[in-house]
Amino acid sequence: MDTFFAGEIATELVKELIKVIRHAYLCRPSAEQLKRSVDALLPIVNEIRYSGVELPQARQKQLSDLAEQLRLGLELARKAADSPRWNVYRSIQLSRRMERVDRWVSRWVERQMPAHVLADVHHLRVDSSARLDRIERKIDEVGRERVKEMLINGGDGRVVVGICGMAGSGKTTLAKELCKDPQIRNHFNGGIFFETVSQSPNLENLKFKLWERITGNFVLGAYSEIPQWQMGLQPRVKAPILVVLDDVWTLSELEELVFKIPGCKTLVVSRFKFPTIFTDTYEMELLGEEEALSLFCSSAFDQQSIPPTADKKLVKQVVEECKGLPLALKVIGASLRGQPPKIWASAKNRLSRGEVISDSHENKLLERMELSIHCLSSKVKDCFLDLGSFPEDKKIPLDVLINVWMEIHDLEEEDAFAILVELSNKNLLTLVKDAQNRAGAIYSSYSELSVTQHDVLRDLALHISSRECLNSRKRLTMPRKEDRLPKDWERNKDQPFDAQIVSIHTGEMKECDWFSMHFPKAEVLILNFSSGSYFLPPFIKTMPMLKVLVLINYGLSSTMLHNLSIFTSMDNLRSLWFEKITIPPLPRSTIPLQNLRKVSLVLCELKNGLKSSTVLPLTFPRLSNLTIDHCIDLTELPSSICELSSLQSISISNCHDLDELPHELGKLNSLQILRVYACPGLKQLPQSLCKLKRLEYLDISQCFNLRGLPEELGYLTNLEKIDMRECPQVGSIPKSLMSLKSLGHVICDEDVSLLWKEAEREIPELRVQVAEECFNLDWLVE
Repeated sequence: MDTFFAGEIATELVKELIKVIRHAYLCRPSAEQLKRSVDALLPIVNEIRYSGVELPQARQKQLSDLAEQLRLGLELARKAADSPRWNVYRSIQLSRRMERVDRWVSRWVERQMPAHVLADVHHLRVDSSARLDRIERKIDEVGRERVKEMLINGGDGRVVVGICGMAGSGKTTLAKELCKDPQIRNHFNGGIFFETVSQSPNLENLKFKLWERITGNFVLGAYSEIPQWQMGLQPRVKAPILVVLDDVWTLSELEELVFKIPGCKTLVVSRFKFPTIFTDTYEMELLGEEEALSLFCSSAFDQQSIPPTADKKLVKQVVEECKGLPLALKVIGASLRGQPPKIWASAKNRLSRGEVISDSHENKLLERMELSIHCLSSKVKDCFLDLGSFPEDKKIPLDVLINVWMEIHDLEEEDAFAILVELSNKNLLTLVKDAQNRAGAIYSSYSELSVTQHDVLRDLALHISSRECLNSRKRLTMPRKEDRLPKDWERNKDQPFDAQIVSIHTGEMKECDWFSMHFPKAEVLILNFSSGSYFLPPFIKTMPMLKVLVLINYGLSSTMLHNLSIFTSMDNLRSLWFEKITIPPLPRSTIPLQNLRKVSLVLCELKNGLKSSTVLPLTFPRLSNLTIDHCIDLTELPSSICELSSLQSISISNCHDLDELPHELGKLNSLQILRVYACPGLKQLPQSLCKLKRLEYLDISQCFNLRGLPEELGYLTNLEKIDMRECPQVGSIPKSLMSLKSLGHVICDEDVSLLWKEAEREIPELRVQVAEECFNLDWLVE
């Protein structure tokens, strides 16, 4: 309603201002300037007004303030138009008051308007996604009721129900909807446990985890299997429990993970039927003509029917070729959104030719899905194919993905992020909630953000990448976790591999588990493993062009690395990502990594690995970006880091025991970005922070026990932005900040925002943004 009034008043105000410009000589300059501001404002207000978006209370308040100022402007314009020419004093007064209204409107346009437009885009995109979800829920309703009946009415509790169907048919979606169903949640009040088994399970860990959850009997670390005496107790559960096993591939896996305990029922999601295990099975049905058309149109046209401007016959032919597969309908629909008729006709022809390629349902689906990447540019297509290099059913850290694309495709960070958004818009990957908004802002961090990809889309990337002979492939990837390297790699090891990306997924690897291979063109090496000990592959020495090294440990505890001498051969290494690794002390004889620019340590045990003040700057002479995240044993940032004079960005997050930053921090003359985020143990910032003359961004958000800011913070003459949300202990703002003309943006809580009122008056360009409170439990699913 406030948007409606704002639009109406603005229109009326423009009419009155035209009268003032024509007749009131002394008010003419002010009226002309105010008219220009309102003219710029009016079309965007109307866009919000007619968007159909329901506004939250905070945005209604902002628009209400705007309407009030416009009313004041309208009143002043009418008075100016009616003011006699001889009353000079009154005309000057009205002119000055109009100037104040103009300044207020100009600030509103500059500060609030972008947020409103972005919010509406976000709401409209969410609404589009919601329409897709509503259609899918309607489609799944019959299946949900059938499976619900099987689970609730299925006997004494020793029940194993299967949801089966081909890839992309909506099996997992149905299982997740069932887990949210009120009737199911009420029936299984002992708990619902959802586990993705996938093609690469750590079976023993998963088996122990399920046993402990179901029975409450903990398996001590000394046991390599569940003790027989526990199995023989014939445990019973106190309240009904449902275990959901998603993406199960083999009978042997399933037999290990199903416990036929009274009161515990199991729901299995698989492409395959297991009649010897299942007590009941629901087979996913493909969509009927009407449902398929509705889902496709929602993805292609943002509405549930074919628009009048589209070729109905052609649209229906494309939908028919998708054969009722929900995933194919969504992805192919998104790929054709906004394309001309010739592209649609080409798509229909390609889809129809895919019909006879293979009798396999899986291959048919992949051939159809391939259409969705034909319209991508070569660079974007390459980035899509790179996604197949990451493990199935694992979140891909956004920082890793962006960095890989930047290094191997020679992209700027902004261009890599734009490709990420394009792939997301075409349903070829999934961004975590609000990742696009959080990662797209200036000075944003990719920490804690990730992307996921449907396993069928990963299969598609692998399917396309594997068309070339093994040694000629641009990406050499293990499709699933194995105990050792693939046998076909060993058979071809005598010839060099041309791969640009090499991705390996194993368990523990010892020196004898590796064989020699030659990778003269490899630029990215991704090592995924699950073990407490890992011997780095000797063939790294044959990778002279290696730029990015990623080590991710999916085991339960931190990994000790061996064969560290291999780092002496990494002359061109630019980026290093360690996850759940025990960082060893740097040897004094380490050869400098001259080109290393970026180091990320996530969930690592640092111990004394970074403490040598002499070795660290010699080893990393050009390091510009250091990230430390969730390293629980970090109690103080080693002073040796302050010797890295090339550092431009330091990001420390979720290190709860960190209680001190080094006093030598001011030595970092090149530092532009300092993030100390979610470190509740930190109580003060060192005074030497005020010597960082190049610092542009300071993030101290969620440092709950931080008592204040250094008094001389105003000496940071390049500081542009401060994020200090959820810092409730900060009770004052240093007076020196009043002279900080570079400061343009502060984010804080409402109580702290009151402390910035004087600074807002002193610093003309300063915008103080009150952060929205956001409490959720998303972190529990990590």
